[in-house]
Amino acid sequence: MSDGAALAGPDGALRCPWALSTEDYVSYHDEEWGRPVHGDDALFERISLEAFQSGLSWITILRRREGFRAAFAGFRIEKVAAFTEADRERLLADPGIIRNRAKVDATLANARVLADWADGELDELIWSHAPDPAGRPAPKTLADVPAVTPQSTALSKALKKRGLRFVGPTTAYALMQACGLVNDHLAACVARKTGA
Repeated sequence: MSDGAALAGPDGALRCPWALSTEDYVSYHDEEWGRPVHGDDALFERISLEAFQSGLSWITILRRREGFRAAFAGFRIEKVAAFTEADRERLLADPGIIRNRAKVDATLANARVLADWADGELDELIWSHAPDPAGRPAPKTLADVPAVTPQSTALSKALKKRGLRFVGPTTAYALMQACGLVNDHLAACVARKTGA
């Protein structure tokens, strides 16, 4: 068992140990996680999926991501904001997503809030909480990776103050990691070296 240090993957390259449990994780880790994500709709998708992940394994969400995208109109804010009660009932019956009433309701409510924001406002707010990378040494093991930071706590407060739901400090930090506001690939990880 790993001590949390980078491990050799199927191709011999060192990776963050969490990435090696399934092929789905390897490609997500190598191609997406930690790479900068911009655009209001793209960030709304990440906020929504991180909320659905709360209390579950990320692989559960990752394997249903296409189902989520189909169910939530590609996470286009304007379209989701216009969803009706019939759409809500459809979502709660959809086996392709996580049918959690509170999370579905939060996603719909968040879309309605965000629909009133100016173009680029969500992107600007989220990215304004990115810490200076020079002040963050590369983590050597998973033990060096926090679950919450002062920046994620501030981001959570800023999103909640503006009316968003299911955006606690831990969820906000997972969003920051996934969207490249921080680079938590381990120091020896191949993805850290290839531009993630």
